[in-house]
Amino acid sequence: MLFKYMKQINRKMDKNISQKPSTKTINSEDVYNMLLTIPKGKVSTYGDLAKALGNPAASRYIGRILGKNPNPIKVPCHRVVMSSGKIGGYAFGTQKKKQLLQNEGLIFSDEYRVNEFSKVRFYPKKG
Repeated sequence: MLFKYMKQINRKMDKNISQKPSTKTINSEDVYNMLLTIPKGKVSTYGDLAKALGNPAASRYIGRILGKNPNPIKVPCHRVVMSSGKIGGYAFGTQKKKQLLQNEGLIFSDEYRVNEFSKVRFYPKKG
């Protein structure tokens, strides 16, 4: 009885999995190239990058890629923030990320939230 029940559940799960829309695989090179399009004084979100790269569900994966950025001076991963406008993590610490953004002219409404976020938000072009 239990075996039969589990078999039915597995069939339903397989059906649901096969109906999921396909999503584009994201590689780090594509992410780093997209970062180069974010102008100084602007920020994008992890989700903005994921959507532009064809996989809207990959915002956390984008964050992991940015955490491994081999050249943060050349590839400005500090310009990527959370969808709430908070600056999020940074390999060299949140204070350093905030300082880099302030050097580019961004202002903060509280300790770690970008002021007037909607005005400085940059939406990368879809790839």
